[in-house]
Amino acid sequence: MSPSAAPAVSLDPVLSSGTVPRHVAIIMDGNGRWAKQRMLPRLAGHKAGVDAVRRVTREARRLGIAALTLYAFSSENWRRPEQEVGDLMGLLRIFIRSDLQELVSENVRLRVIGDYRRFTPDLVAMIDDAVARTAANNGPILAIALNYGSHAELAAAARRAALRVGADGIDEAAIEAELDTHDLPPLDLLIRTSGEQRLSNFLLWQAAYAELLFVETLWPDFDAEALAAAVTAFGLRQRRYGGL
Repeated sequence: MSPSAAPAVSLDPVLSSGTVPRHVAIIMDGNGRWAKQRMLPRLAGHKAGVDAVRRVTREARRLGIAALTLYAFSSENWRRPEQEVGDLMGLLRIFIRSDLQELVSENVRLRVIGDYRRFTPDLVAMIDDAVARTAANNGPILAIALNYGSHAELAAAARRAALRVGADGIDEAAIEAELDTHDLPPLDLLIRTSGEQRLSNFLLWQAAYAELLFVETLWPDFDAEALAAAVTAFGLRQRRYGGL
């Protein structure tokens, strides 16, 4: 079995032992390859990827994961063709319109990390409204990374920390307090789909002691069973944080 593969074991012992990760992050990779394999346009892969988001967020709630962070649009994705960027923005609008009420009714609190204010004003307004409508919820957190890059996050956090405590007062706690994820639980598990084994400028600080899991499954094929298998794999690992 590959070191990155999730073992085919029952999830029930993991759930009962209390080893479900509090915070899971996913690099949702493989939409384009999924579409290419089926001789479909890339937009079809992105649409299938949105369906996977729905399946996985619902399963995360069922499993009791407190926070789920999804890498939806990186700061590097602007380099893609203008048509594809427009398609992604359109799918984001559709997702907000179609799924926001479910998040509200399921007591999910929506968070957005990244500089999403670079988007068009109408989309920024939609995102702000969605965040505001779920702000009073006290259940699981769904964090969406939009126009996010970890290098930019860390640089901005350092600037804010310097203004708040001065250069000599900057330490790890000062940086962490200024990160986009400052109000989320520590990252426990980071999953990347599609077989690629790199972090692609995603949650670099937060992933310092996270468990990493790279799976071959393309994102549109990632489902509830795949997330449950990843949680099971997490529960079987030993986290030493540098100790014995």
